[in-house]
Amino acid sequence: MSHVTTHILDASLGLPAREVPVRLEAAADRERTSWKPVAEGRTNDDGRVPDLGPDQLEAGFYRIVFDTGAYFDSLGQRAFYPEVTVVFDLAEEDRHYHVPILLNRYSYTTYRGS
Repeated sequence: MSHVTTHILDASLGLPAREVPVRLEAAADRERTSWKPVAEGRTNDDGRVPDLGPDQLEAGFYRIVFDTGAYFDSLGQRAFYPEVTVVFDLAEEDRHYHVPILLNRYSYTTYRGS
């Protein structure tokens, strides 16, 4: 299993958000002024990206960038947030990190899942 996974639920539909492009990036410096790509993927029919990146990552700052605009375009809707970026501190190298979002056209929520 990937060290980092994600899941998107479209809260307005009560369904998984399918085919959302997702990127995992690592901070290139401590100040987080530049980022380097780690992996990318798309959510599956269950709204998950179970294979986002390697099995093990070094401690540091990472971010997941969700292309929510592409998702809402596919539904024929305009998104207020065309991109959602979640930055997190991967401090415990031996723990799995699950970073899901609950999404609708006008808001999103994230939390540390398991």
